[in-house]
Amino acid sequence: MRALTSKELRQLYLDFFKSKGHAVIGSASLIPENDPTVLFTTAGMHPLVPYLMGEKHPEGKRLTDVQKCVRTGDIDEVGDPSHCTFFEMLGNWSLGDYFKKESIAFSYEFLTDEKWLGIPKDKLYFTCFEGDKNAPRDTVSFDRWVEMGVDPSHIVFLPKKNNWWGPAGMTGPCGPDTEIFFDTGAEPCGPDCKAGCDCHKYLEIWNNVFMEYNKVADGVYEPLAQKNVDTGMGLDRTIATLQGAKSVFDTDAFAPAITKIAELSHKGYEDNADTVKAFRIIADHIRCAVFMLGDQRGITPSNVDQGYILRRIIRRSIRFSMQLDMPDGSLNEIAKVFIDQYAPFYSELEQNREKILSELKKEENRFASTLKKGIREFGKLVAVLEGKTINGVDAFHLYDTYGFPIEFTVELAAEQGLSVDVDGFHAAFRAHQTLSQAGAEQRFKGGLADNTEATAALHSATHLMQAALRKVLNDDNVAQKGSNITAERLRFDFSFPRKVTPEELLEVERLVNEAIKADVPIICEEMTVAQAKEQGAIGLFESKYGSKVKVYTMGEFSKEICGGPHATHTGALGTFKIKKEEASSAGVRRIKAVLIP
Repeated sequence: MRALTSKELRQLYLDFFKSKGHAVIGSASLIPENDPTVLFTTAGMHPLVPYLMGEKHPEGKRLTDVQKCVRTGDIDEVGDPSHCTFFEMLGNWSLGDYFKKESIAFSYEFLTDEKWLGIPKDKLYFTCFEGDKNAPRDTVSFDRWVEMGVDPSHIVFLPKKNNWWGPAGMTGPCGPDTEIFFDTGAEPCGPDCKAGCDCHKYLEIWNNVFMEYNKVADGVYEPLAQKNVDTGMGLDRTIATLQGAKSVFDTDAFAPAITKIAELSHKGYEDNADTVKAFRIIADHIRCAVFMLGDQRGITPSNVDQGYILRRIIRRSIRFSMQLDMPDGSLNEIAKVFIDQYAPFYSELEQNREKILSELKKEENRFASTLKKGIREFGKLVAVLEGKTINGVDAFHLYDTYGFPIEFTVELAAEQGLSVDVDGFHAAFRAHQTLSQAGAEQRFKGGLADNTEATAALHSATHLMQAALRKVLNDDNVAQKGSNITAERLRFDFSFPRKVTPEELLEVERLVNEAIKADVPIICEEMTVAQAKEQGAIGLFESKYGSKVKVYTMGEFSKEICGGPHATHTGALGTFKIKKEEASSAGVRRIKAVLIP
């Protein structure tokens, strides 16, 4: 088994699939383009949804990549041996080309052949979909593993919660998967311990998803006309396996940051369970924050959406750095380690170095102020407290209104001989989450696969609006910093240093509607990035594109590199109306607009 570094594994993976006829494409942004159903790119499939649905990819039917991803649903698990908020997903794709048998053969060769990873075959275990009312038992995958030489006793069938992937949002492409696990050698947790068990004996390292279905809005699973393969290999977990590490935090991916935290805190990583957890959380969260802040679509801390998640992980890092008695400014020192480490592969981190460090420092300063307010409010609460216990609702009020962590409330209360109703706090927190999630379900209903005509029309309108903004504001530096499109409206963030005046907004509206009235065809052409630039196309987020790109042209109005869905002609858009213009973050403005049929 080859003890590769994370850098070596990235390259070896891409080289393997390149040798199998796959085109290498770059990582897309952490913010999904034109998919309001999710806040972050949580899997490699997000940027490729249009192509999984049948649209032609300019690089062909076989693709491979290393995709940046963020998942925060299990943030409380960070600190255990395997969970991270940010991670890199190694992926290979078949867009209507090969399917289960070829995909499984590729995976087995890469994992076990001495030329590649050379993992002993008896260390690998596998799971397959057991079937349900929506889809049959996946005997094809089971039989193929056996054909490859796998002992049938190393394969188990599991239900949909274990062996089904997607859709990424509420609707879209999905299907059964077969997952690959590495036996860590740990003792089984019991007689029923097997691949898929949560006891960490079996570590999942690769997932082959076979997208055979499209889940539509009424919950029905329809067969896809184009069957696809989407695989994902977590880089951190695979490196931990190859390096024989106890956890993903004990690999070369985290070693420089762990060393820096020890230097700044004057504590040992493994002094005790509390320091292990604190070291891991700080390292994980700062790496994630670096990639969010350094992203090409301009995420910054805020109280909503992606910015809220970013703020939460930064403040969580600050809390644990205080626990380790680390000096002010420590987060920046750790961030520098990650920037230096990852910038050779992700150039946007070096390009946005100053922004990353500046925003981290500002958030650290803001949170220091928040803590002071929380302590002051805690004092007011204690002054009128009846009895010796702070009730859960009051503790949650300190957290929700002042950002004061429950751990701080408990600690301060103990110093004054008081207790806190922690169960009541969590009950109030869950009630708040329920309300928030109910609102989010309404806010994020729909998705890229829903209301195709409406979202395609708004996507095309976004191109026209950007062209109009550059003209009206007389600034070629106006550039898209993010977009969010539902079936009802578009939201567009762009770089600009001041508020756009009402007169300027009216002129933007006029120009867009002029282009719509002209009813010109929306033409899509495939070309190289260099050719697109020569033709004057606006190139957004070019790092995610391969050697060929799609360029959408709308007469003399707009020419732009894009991978999203579009209308066929501008006359199909209706009437364009700007509803609101506001600040999004420093140097970034936001416009919300609609199309009226």
